[in-house]
Amino acid sequence: MGAFVFGALTTVEGAPPGVLAEVAREFSPRIEVCSPTEIVMDLSGLERLFGDARTIAEEVRRTAADRQLRVRVAITGSRTASRLLVRHRAGLTIVEPGKEATAVAPLPITLLADLSNPESRIPSLYVARDALSDSRRADPESRIPDVIATFRHWGLRTLGDLAALPADDLAARLGRQQTDWQRLARGEDSRPLVPAVPEERFEQSLDLEWPIEELEPLSFVLGRLMDQLEAHLEQRDRGAAVLHMRLHLIKTDGTTREVHERSLQLPVAIRDARTLRTLALLDLESNPPPAAIDRVTVAVDPTPGRIVQFSLLTRPLPSPEQVSTLMARLHALMGETRCGSPALVDSWEPGAFAMKSFMPLDVNARHPNYDTQRHRDTEAKISSDASKLPVVALRRFRHPIPIRVQTKHGQPTSVSIMRRDLSGGAVDSCAGPWRTSGAWWESRLPTPGSRVPDPGPRVPDPWDRDEWDVALTDGSTYHLFRERHSDKWFLEGVVD
Repeated sequence: MGAFVFGALTTVEGAPPGVLAEVAREFSPRIEVCSPTEIVMDLSGLERLFGDARTIAEEVRRTAADRQLRVRVAITGSRTASRLLVRHRAGLTIVEPGKEATAVAPLPITLLADLSNPESRIPSLYVARDALSDSRRADPESRIPDVIATFRHWGLRTLGDLAALPADDLAARLGRQQTDWQRLARGEDSRPLVPAVPEERFEQSLDLEWPIEELEPLSFVLGRLMDQLEAHLEQRDRGAAVLHMRLHLIKTDGTTREVHERSLQLPVAIRDARTLRTLALLDLESNPPPAAIDRVTVAVDPTPGRIVQFSLLTRPLPSPEQVSTLMARLHALMGETRCGSPALVDSWEPGAFAMKSFMPLDVNARHPNYDTQRHRDTEAKISSDASKLPVVALRRFRHPIPIRVQTKHGQPTSVSIMRRDLSGGAVDSCAGPWRTSGAWWESRLPTPGSRVPDPGPRVPDPWDRDEWDVALTDGSTYHLFRERHSDKWFLEGVVD
C-alpha cells in the first residue's frame, strides 16, 4: 500500500464541529480540513501500523461509528480523486495508484462545482467576455455555474468527457490557464496537501487539597506541572518563549478569591523543567503572593525548538538555561534594575547609561554577508593610522571625588585632593570652562500633601556644572567640574 497517498472521508449526516477531525488525527498527523464535513488525510507509511488500504478504511469507519458518525471513505493516489470519489460513492472506495483518471471518468461534471470553494483553490474558469455581465465577472464564484452550463452546452456530461477534449483547442477557446480544469477532471492535484495545524494550549493546572502559603511546598507543585509541560513541549518540538503563572488565592475568610499573575520573558526557547521551575520560584521570591494558594496554573507561549551547533575551535559559551538562572538569582538578590548589561542612552547627562538583559554574544555568529578578509584589512588600516596619533585616555571615576580648588579670576590655581594615591598641587595650565546642564525640567519633588510616587523608570537628576581640564606642576592632568548651584568642586577623572 506504499503507493496509496491520500484518503478522504466525509460524513453522510451532520456532525458536531471538530469530531471528524479528531477521528482523522487518530490515524494520521497530516490532515487537511476541506470543510467541517470533509477531510483529506495523508496515509503515507501507515501500512506499517494498520495494514493495507482496505484495513485502514474499515478501521476509520469503525472509529467513526464509535463516535456516532456515518462516513464515506475513499483512498487513492491523489487528493483530488479522493475528494471526487468520496462525494459520489457511498461506503468504501479504493483505487489502485495510476488509475485515478479511469475511476473518476464516469463521475458527473457537476462535481467540479462542488469542489470549487476557497479552500480547494481550484482556478476559476473565464468564459467569453460577452457571456457574463460585469457584476458576475467581478466575482469568480459566480462564474462557476456558468462554466458548468457551458460545458454541458458543449455536450459534456462526465469528467471523462472534459478530460478527453484536446488541450490546445480548449486553451484557444477559454485561455491557457483554464486547462487546469482538465487536470482536475483526470483526478490530478493542482497543489500539495496543506496540513492543518491543531491549536494547542501548552498549559497545566492543579487544584490543591489544602491552601499553601510557603514557597517550599509550592516548589513541589511547580515541579510536577513543569515536568508535564516539558513532556508536551518536547513531544511537539517546541520551546517556551514566555512563562505565565496564575496563582488563585484564597483569603482567611474563604470568600474572596483573587489571582496573582506573573509573566517571565525568557531570553531563548527553554523547555527544561528544572530551569523553568527555578526561574518561577526566584520571581515569586521577589514578588510573593499576598495570600494562600489553592490552585496553580502554568502556561507558556510556544516557539520553535532551539537547535544549537557548537564550534570545535572555540570555547563554548554558557547555556542560556544557566545564564537565565544566574540572572534570576541576581535579580532576586540585587533588584531587577541593577543587573544586566550596560547600554548607552541618548543623553548629555554625564555618566548616563541604562541596563538591558544580559546575554553573551557568540563571536562566531556572523552575518551571511560578513566579509572576513575585508574586516581584517579595515582593522589593519585603523591600527596603522592610530599608531601615528598620540594616545590619550580619561580614567573616569564612577563616583566623583570631592576636592578643594582655589581660583583666581574664575580660573583654578591649585588643587587639593584628600587621597593618598592622587597628588595635588599648583595648576600649571588649564582649559575651560565648558558649561553643561540638563534635566532641569524634571520635577522630582512631590507636591505638599501628596503621596510619594513610585520611582518607576529612571529619571535623570538635574545637573548644571562647569568642566575644566587642568595640568599640575608635577605632570598630572585631571578633569574637574564645579557644581554651579552648590559651588562645590569634584574630580571626575585622570587623563593618562
